[in-house]
Amino acid sequence: MFNAPLAPFPALRPRRLRQADWIRRLTRETVFTPADLVWAIVVHDGDEARVPVPSMPGVARLSVAEAARTAVEARALGIPAIAVHPHVDGAKKDALGTEGHNPDGLVARALKAMKDAAPEVGLMCDLALDPFTDHGHDGLIEDGRILNDATIERLVELGLMQAEAGADVLAASDMMDGRVGALRAALEAAGRTDTMIMAYAAKYASAFYGPYRDAIGTAVALKGDKKTYQMDPGNTDEALREVALDIAEGADLIMVKPGMPYLDIVRRVVETFAMPTLAFQVSGEYAMITAAAQNGWIDEDRAILESLTAFKRAGCSGVVTYFAPRAARLLGA
Repeated sequence: MFNAPLAPFPALRPRRLRQADWIRRLTRETVFTPADLVWAIVVHDGDEARVPVPSMPGVARLSVAEAARTAVEARALGIPAIAVHPHVDGAKKDALGTEGHNPDGLVARALKAMKDAAPEVGLMCDLALDPFTDHGHDGLIEDGRILNDATIERLVELGLMQAEAGADVLAASDMMDGRVGALRAALEAAGRTDTMIMAYAAKYASAFYGPYRDAIGTAVALKGDKKTYQMDPGNTDEALREVALDIAEGADLIMVKPGMPYLDIVRRVVETFAMPTLAFQVSGEYAMITAAAQNGWIDEDRAILESLTAFKRAGCSGVVTYFAPRAARLLGA
């Protein structure tokens, strides 16, 4: 790593560069700014502006009108993008996730309202069937088995609707094989050549998603687990194969999920492919920091900024996080 030998002590005293705030700031290798943030939100189709999520203190499901106000707030805070996830009324769910591509449904209305309110803010819309299925899975099911190719057909319908409604980025989080290529072909055929695809290429079957499933209303509905399509936490080379396939199929951005426990995957992806790579500081990570802070065990503000800096240090181009507005305010302080 070093091109020349280091001088021995006392000629070299590394603490000289730590002795005052000004020199620490001057020599800091990694700097995190609001421009590195993507604000994760959950929208719901009710009239109540904010519905608190019990397992994620400080996070609420937002009405369409409140989501539009959030886009304006993001613009004011210097946050470049928002990641949108839907909480759908259980009565509208079915085995096929039909509500997912409703052009007058929650997702379409939220995207349109947010884009109208703050067109400068990028919208990344979650693209998967699980918020819309009565079984809570990301794909269609037949005899207990997830149907990969049939699911892709539905995902294309969802993706085209989202692009029409104002999504700048289709955040393909389902982990079906071949869906990036199908989405890219459909977008090109529809003349939506500027719509980006963020491939959740390395999405692991993780225990850290629990509070999110509470937030979008799939925790009770989910039957079984997602281990046949989400990745095994013990694998790293497999992640590189997944990323390579998605890049070849036309992905513009790569996502690693969860975040902090998988920063080694981020580093490998960035070093191998030199592609814009994001990570998701998922609901379980948010809940752990928040709960520890509420118990007085950690300094919440410092933990938020330290954790986000770790993502950037690992090589992330950006971080999707529920802490985005708070972090932006802390960074601007």
